Amino acid sequence: MSNPNDTDDPSTSETVPVPADDGSESDGRDGSRPVSDDDPSSTPTPAAGDALGQNIDASLIADDFDPETDDDLLGGLDVETTEAIPIPDRLVDQVIGQDTARDIVEKAATQRRHVMMIGSPGTGKSMLAKAMSQLLPKEELQDVLVYHNPDDGNEPKVRTVPAGKGRQIIDAHREEARKRNRMRTFLMWTLIAIIGGYAIFLAGDLLLGAIAAAVVYLMFNYGSRGSNAVIPNLLVDNADTETVPFEDATGAHAGALLGDVRHDPFQSGGMETPSHNRVEPGAIHRANKGVLFVDEINTLDIRSQQKLMTAIQEGEFSITGQSERSSGAMVHTEPVPTDFVMVAAGNLDAMENMHPALRSRIKGYGYEVYMNDTIDDTPEMRRKYARFVAQEVEKDGSLPHFTRDAIGEVVHDAQRRAMRKDHLTLKLRDLGGLVRVAGDIARAEDAENTTRDHVLQAKQRSRSIEQQIADNYIERR
Repeated sequence: MSNPNDTDDPSTSETVPVPADDGSESDGRDGSRPVSDDDPSSTPTPAAGDALGQNIDASLIADDFDPETDDDLLGGLDVETTEAIPIPDRLVDQVIGQDTARDIVEKAATQRRHVMMIGSPGTGKSMLAKAMSQLLPKEELQDVLVYHNPDDGNEPKVRTVPAGKGRQIIDAHREEARKRNRMRTFLMWTLIAIIGGYAIFLAGDLLLGAIAAAVVYLMFNYGSRGSNAVIPNLLVDNADTETVPFEDATGAHAGALLGDVRHDPFQSGGMETPSHNRVEPGAIHRANKGVLFVDEINTLDIRSQQKLMTAIQEGEFSITGQSERSSGAMVHTEPVPTDFVMVAAGNLDAMENMHPALRSRIKGYGYEVYMNDTIDDTPEMRRKYARFVAQEVEKDGSLPHFTRDAIGEVVHDAQRRAMRKDHLTLKLRDLGGLVRVAGDIARAEDAENTTRDHVLQAKQRSRSIEQQIADNYIERR
């Protein structure tokens, strides 16, 4: 999919040469200039946004296309179907139109800053949040272990070790516990055999021997109940994690977000579960050294927002029972690391119900970004919308590729949805719905490709409820 002739065409691009932000080499798929295999230092200076995969391969643009006079819905893109359009590998390169937000997310990932994105639904907030986890530099991930505290059982001890060491420690403790159990079992049956033999052969009292053996058996089993307390609880396991953690805490209740301690119905009598084995991590703990994404952040209750604010500020947060009626409410662990990058998202009304102190911390340690609803209708943007159609087809995996006329009809619908002259809509989730419906129609007809007629049918079938009600009302009149 990469092309060695992937260069910027000055006649079709308004970008100005600047150094790339991340300095990473590109494979040419995202629109950046290729790197010479013979001389790594001969890398040309990429145009603005090339490192973010903004531009389409110049070799795909028709040679006779003039952006000043030609009004091509594909922006001069010379392709027959979406199969010929290359798709960027990185998720951040697949975001269409949000150049400012994309640039800020890349900088925030490099510097480990928090980000709050505000905008209309379907403008790419969730996609940018997921992309941030790919951009974050991979640090030394940690496993978190919770140990029994012999001094205070309601305050378990917390220890952090490098990723992968946690399982080794757990396995070592379990092997040691198995050895102790085997030794205890051997001693128990040896003692029972001695007592039974003495009672039968020397004392001649079988009943006394049976009672003595039963007492020994119960004593050994009762004494072994607390042996599991020495085995720690692996709270966070990053042994198999190859990228930085990404935790989506959207709509999470307090326990799922902040951690919780399970209720123990048997709290005494030797049948209780050790408190450290009942501790459950929250999303803020699993996101340590990674990204915590919270969409519709205003839906979190004020208490959760306050505790989330503390976790951001301190970089650690203790786990306690979230229900006052649970026995876990008495358990309060040592602080657990919560060194994450937070990406908050919401609509315009999100700021009204957001805790002022939480917003202040995000703003003080990061960025606030407004997501655009529309963008200027230029040949370059039309080519990106053609790539968007190709992305949706590849992402779905079951849709026939779109023909040139079908892509043009999708771009035309993007112009109509913008409701502004010379603009294209950036509410791409709704536009993606049109692409999927058109592809479903083509697939139902066993068509080789999705054509313009399929897109026109999809426009009729993908009307909103309000549009359908309005059409029915007009028919009745």
